[in-house]
Amino acid sequence: MQKQSQPKQRSKEEINDLIQQYQLHQDEYAQEQLVEQYYKLVESIARKYSKGRPYHEDIVQVGVIGLLGAIRRYDASFGKTFEAFAIPTIIGEIKRFLRDKTWSVHVPRRIKELGPKIKATAEELTTALQRSPKVEEIADALEVTEEEVLEAMEMGKSYQALSVDHSIEADSDGGTVTLLDIVGNVDDGYEKVNQMLVLEKVLHVLSDREKQVIQYTFLENLSQKETGERLDISQMHVSRLQRRAIKKLQEAIHAENEGSEYIL
Repeated sequence: MQKQSQPKQRSKEEINDLIQQYQLHQDEYAQEQLVEQYYKLVESIARKYSKGRPYHEDIVQVGVIGLLGAIRRYDASFGKTFEAFAIPTIIGEIKRFLRDKTWSVHVPRRIKELGPKIKATAEELTTALQRSPKVEEIADALEVTEEEVLEAMEMGKSYQALSVDHSIEADSDGGTVTLLDIVGNVDDGYEKVNQMLVLEKVLHVLSDREKQVIQYTFLENLSQKETGERLDISQMHVSRLQRRAIKKLQEAIHAENEGSEYIL
């Protein structure tokens, strides 16, 4: 359907007449006129929820579905204007879409809805009991089974999968890396061996202290704080040494294997 850039402005009575035409006779022309009338409103609402997301057009279309639902259900006798009725309906449809969209695996609706209740109940019980509640206590409070609580808690881990391009803070100075920089492949044993062999060839470019930092933070998986405690230096100092060491190694590896790609 082609939308008008500047739809005709209609009075409240005209809007109500179009809605009645559609509700009584399934008049497609009336429906089309109403969608054109409120399309910009839908876009405005969608824009608030699509900020930073790549599927703005999908959200707009979901908002239109909410608008159509409002047209079907609106009753002028309730005393509300159509706009006052339609806006919450559109928002509700968009929120349901986003709730479903941001789960990385299909999860039954009852489990999705149980998750927030578990969190709220757990917080209330923690305050009341002065300790973390048991699963059976949460289940009793919500009048559900322990299996349902455990299932909801487990499924909650699948909520809103992150892109591999998602940036995370890597050090105390605000430096960042992406998830792609730090996650490995499913079967990465050979690649790790290859990386270690290359790494051994270029370790000579590092100072003794830089080697220690790389050893602790990358090979032993210690945090910067733990590394600092072991070396008796500050976390900020560890961060600087780590960045400097990585830069040296990257340059050395590039020189050693020009054209090859390695992840440190």
